[in-house]
This record gives sequence, C-alpha cells and structure tokens, in this order.
Amino acid sequence: MALSRRTRAHHYSVYVVELSDAVWNEARFRRANPDYVLGKPFVYVGMTGVDPDVRFDKHKAGIQSNRFVRDYGLRLLPHLYEMYNPMPYDGARDMEVELAIGLREAGYGVWQA
Repeated sequence: MALSRRTRAHHYSVYVVELSDAVWNEARFRRANPDYVLGKPFVYVGMTGVDPDVRFDKHKAGIQSNRFVRDYGLRLLPHLYEMYNPMPYDGARDMEVELAIGLREAGYGVWQA
C-alpha cells in the first residue's frame, strides 16, 4: 500500500517549452527578461500532474493554457527537464521556480507562471 501511495505522490513533472523568437515582440515578455542574452532560446517553464506531452497539447489547444505557449510554443525541450521527473507536488512546485531562475541566469528568455 505504501508503494502505491508513493507512486501516486510522485507523478508531477516540470517541463520546458521552446517559444518562437516572435515572443520577443511582446513587451511584457521583454520586461520579464532584462538580462536576456542574444541568441539564447526563449522558453516557458511549467509544472504538471499529467505527462508533459499531454500538457503541451492542452496549451496549444487553449485548454488551461498560457498565452505565450498557446501562441508561440514550438516544442518541448526534454533535455532541460527529464532528469528531474517524476517528483512529488511540492518538489515540482519548487523545481519549476528553480529551473526558471537557472535558465534565466544562463541568459535564456524565460516565462514562468
């Protein structure tokens, strides 16, 4: 019983979506990324209780979506997040913030809701 409860508790994931360069035309996105390094990717960092592929599809379909992902999302970037998943809810919530901070410090243009 304890194993099944633990498995259920560790079904959350963080994920990173590459955004098209056109997102830089959004003043709100530019204001959130004053230290963006030219040439680095633009990304959205999120967390989910479903598979990141399913979550990305929902964003693109406008279901509980972030506007930047819906309008500018290109693809998932699993090499930036797979090593962290799965995890418990609290871990995913914290990792979403930490991952966004780390990518922003690396010069990425980041949106994290």
